[in-house]
Amino acid sequence: MNLRYLISNMVPVAALALSLGLNSCTKDLDVEPIDPSKNTTVDAEKLLNKCYAEFTLEGYGPGSSELDLGDSGLSVLYRLMWNANELTTDEAICGWTDKGVADFDYNTYTSTNDCLYGLWWRLCLGVSLCNQYIQECSDYNPQMTAEAHFLRDLYYYYLLDNYGNPAYTEEVSSDNPVQISSAELFSKIVADLEANMGNMLPPSVRKKGEANYARADQSAAWMLLARLYLNAEKYTGTPNWAKAKEYAAKVINESGRTIWMGDNATTHKSANGSYSAYQMLFMADNDVSGAYNESIFAFATEGATTASWGSSTFLFASTWDGNMMSIYPGTTDQKWGGNRTRKDLIEKFIDINEFDALADWKTETIVEAAGDDRALFFGDNADGSGGIKDRKYTNDVLSEFTTGIATTKYRSNRSDEGATTDTKFLDNDIMLFRLAEAYLIFAEAEAREAGSNTTLAQGTQYINTLRTRANNANLKTAYTLNEVLDERARELYFEGLRRTDLIRYGYYGDSNYRWQLKGGVMEGGKFPAYRNIFPIPETELGANTNLKQNPGY
Repeated sequence: MNLRYLISNMVPVAALALSLGLNSCTKDLDVEPIDPSKNTTVDAEKLLNKCYAEFTLEGYGPGSSELDLGDSGLSVLYRLMWNANELTTDEAICGWTDKGVADFDYNTYTSTNDCLYGLWWRLCLGVSLCNQYIQECSDYNPQMTAEAHFLRDLYYYYLLDNYGNPAYTEEVSSDNPVQISSAELFSKIVADLEANMGNMLPPSVRKKGEANYARADQSAAWMLLARLYLNAEKYTGTPNWAKAKEYAAKVINESGRTIWMGDNATTHKSANGSYSAYQMLFMADNDVSGAYNESIFAFATEGATTASWGSSTFLFASTWDGNMMSIYPGTTDQKWGGNRTRKDLIEKFIDINEFDALADWKTETIVEAAGDDRALFFGDNADGSGGIKDRKYTNDVLSEFTTGIATTKYRSNRSDEGATTDTKFLDNDIMLFRLAEAYLIFAEAEAREAGSNTTLAQGTQYINTLRTRANNANLKTAYTLNEVLDERARELYFEGLRRTDLIRYGYYGDSNYRWQLKGGVMEGGKFPAYRNIFPIPETELGANTNLKQNPGY
């Protein structure tokens, strides 16, 4: 399906609307396609629901998407965003032959990359849906209108971060949208957030079953502003560490959220002692277990009700295979095995020689050796007897799925070992924003604003809190900026943030910072700085003469 002027064209809500039951705490995740032959008027609630759902659903149900990339799961916005921002970095790599994926592995993407076209397409569709809501439904409910503004700003944020100079419009129109510079788009997003966030829901911790669960509140807007200001130098040429710190502090102090330390305050584990507090953040009951206390804004999922091959089911199934599940049984039959870690991520936790010397590469062994609950890796044999470490961290043959150390960060089961709702699609909410990220934004912005390049007392305390939660005893009195970056890798890996972090630190394009297979070179090469933003898809350049290609492509 080729929508020539996707960002400006009105998308008929009758054809695309999905109901998430925003106003019902008893039907929070009731997704129901709407028959266009029976619905010809705009329904404000259903249209806003679609503005949310565009991030994680395929469009017409699992296996059926508006966007044809050969695999409907690959067409999901969250999966496209994750691929572009993880597979291009020192954290993740994938052995699949899906369209465009290998280009990410080797940093060789061009304007004809299918995934980059899909990412652009999806983001522009999200903008179009929000524009339609704002244009046609603004008088319906002030809070919902403010949410539509926030969601549009979120879509534009990803266009800004990934493409730098995208098309821009605030209207539903048949006219081609104009291109906008990175600095201009940054200013527009910030201004829109600040103008509308006061009408969003007040900050409050919400869990599944409670009113307004999974709706964005004011703290989500603060968090997006903290991210924007943390990367202001990339977008505008001028840093603004003070604003990044200010909004991170608002999230920390005014959102009502707390760092989830587990049910057992001494061991930082689940009530039954089976899982660490960190693991519980990414498990199937993270919407009720207590882990939800850390969630600033999450995409709610519940098995077949929100079925998608591109959201939490993707995060789990793409990182697990049958050998792993024979040792750590899950609650789903999905075990695709494709996304693995790069050696560089493992080395953030443990020296590779020490890693080599371990008797086995089961998760619990690696966690103990690393002294950090977040070292959730796996490379052992299927029967769990130990001593046969049959995976390689070299990633030298990507087509062999056991080449590359796996991660067990995402689990399909519940921390209380209760039943999940489906054997195929996961229940795990995806925490797009969580409080730990605000802690790390504050620590970095504090260090940079002070000019000391080391954290001050408050930022140091925040990092020590995260290390304490991970049962890491190596607490410090100050952290250098590089140590903050490494801490971000340990805390936030495989959450879709790494590419932006490396760019902010000057460690991406035109940098001597190397990682395994960077630029397609086994020991790590170097590629030019123009790759710090992605190319505008060739199809869009042909459809909209207002667009000019980003430099270098």
